[in-house]
Amino acid sequence: MISNTPQTDTVHVVGGGLAGSEAAWQIANAGIRVILHEMRPSRMTEAHRTEDLAELVCSNSFRSDDAANNAVGLLHAEMRRLGSLIMRSADANQVPAGGALAVDRDGFSAAVTKALHDHPLIEIDRAEVAGLPPAEWGNVIVATGPLTSAPLAEAIRELTDENALAFFDAIAPIVHKDSIDMSVAWFQSRYDKVGPGGTGADYINCPMTKEQYDAFVAALLAGEKVDFKDWETNTPYFDGCLPVEVMAERGHETLRHGPMKPVGLTNPHDPTVKAYAIVQLRQDNKLGTLYNIVGFQTKLKHGAQQQVFRTIPGLEQAEFARLGGLHRNTFLNSPKLLDGQLRLRAQPRLRFAGQMTGCEGYVESASIGLIAGLYAAADARAQSLAPPPVTTALGSLLGHITGGHIETVEPGTRSFQPMNINFGLFPPLVVAPTKKPDGTRLRGNEKTVAKKQAMSARALADLDRWIADHLRVAAAA
Repeated sequence: MISNTPQTDTVHVVGGGLAGSEAAWQIANAGIRVILHEMRPSRMTEAHRTEDLAELVCSNSFRSDDAANNAVGLLHAEMRRLGSLIMRSADANQVPAGGALAVDRDGFSAAVTKALHDHPLIEIDRAEVAGLPPAEWGNVIVATGPLTSAPLAEAIRELTDENALAFFDAIAPIVHKDSIDMSVAWFQSRYDKVGPGGTGADYINCPMTKEQYDAFVAALLAGEKVDFKDWETNTPYFDGCLPVEVMAERGHETLRHGPMKPVGLTNPHDPTVKAYAIVQLRQDNKLGTLYNIVGFQTKLKHGAQQQVFRTIPGLEQAEFARLGGLHRNTFLNSPKLLDGQLRLRAQPRLRFAGQMTGCEGYVESASIGLIAGLYAAADARAQSLAPPPVTTALGSLLGHITGGHIETVEPGTRSFQPMNINFGLFPPLVVAPTKKPDGTRLRGNEKTVAKKQAMSARALADLDRWIADHLRVAAAA
């Protein structure tokens, strides 16, 4: 007979990808029993080819391993400090890739699978969890990724009253604010309208002449596009979002009467000249360090995006926190649906991790599995765990997922989008470095390099303090 009493001494992890594998490892290493549920091989997905846990279905690269100058390299370093199984297995199966951490994908997955299989506190259940996890499972992590099976996705949709699962995720490029040339661009809302939480100057505006607009549209149409995968072709666009180049294909003037319309805006740098078209950027995070290009979701390949979008006046030197994309995805509107510990507000026994929460990339997914595992282990011990510092890569990514976005000023649009880790998610330095170690002044790109290095040093120091103050105390309790 099945008991209806919630089981809190055992944690159930649904999904054996990178996030689920990392979560199970962290929980078991905290001394808590784990059942890891993975439906493969009894039920395969469109993308997986093996039954191994943490199978890499796309690239074999974990991207840059430079902890001093790159945000994902910093995340690598933080995860190693936290005893990450994913990073341990990646390091043990590394293949040459310059400054990147790339792995032998089969060796990597085999190492993760063996470590979890051999752990005395981990049981691996090879069966699908069809629908919501049973009510008697009192401590659950759902980490089923972008290819979540239909029954579970539908159950989550019904529980959350959200329709944002299994759609084409249309993402516009996001630019670092400090790389925008404000001698060309300016702040203003259309007709100086003050929206919810707005000031009347909420957008950054980049003006175009007719010649610039004509060249821009031609470049959009000529740019190399990404093809859909076979299993994506029958998934509809989300909310009817069309790629910017598809809009351009519908007529040369379409963009000028859509996201690039110039009405209600006056260029303070040249107030007597009316722009032929205007590209707008909207604040993308609460810190105000990132801005997205409004209406510019795209299927252009990344190289083409950088080339084409840097022809926009004011964006010639743009640094992109992420480039645009359009692909099938499955993720929650996490800032609305999840609390600060990744628990579903509608049913707190369920915690989410990995790509479902709104992060992108192997390492990012695994890191959210890591912190979800630490939170679940703390719950199993009836303890509380303070969040990692927002100055760390892990803390800043968690902050983005659970509340780092801002509500969009337009009704009906969704502002929260998946994100890779990048320095734009970190709180700014209180004092930015201005001088080199030898006392001479930093110039040009040296300032950007020094700022990233200072952020990385701050992150690792703050993480070490957090580990000493919270995790070691919890482990000893």
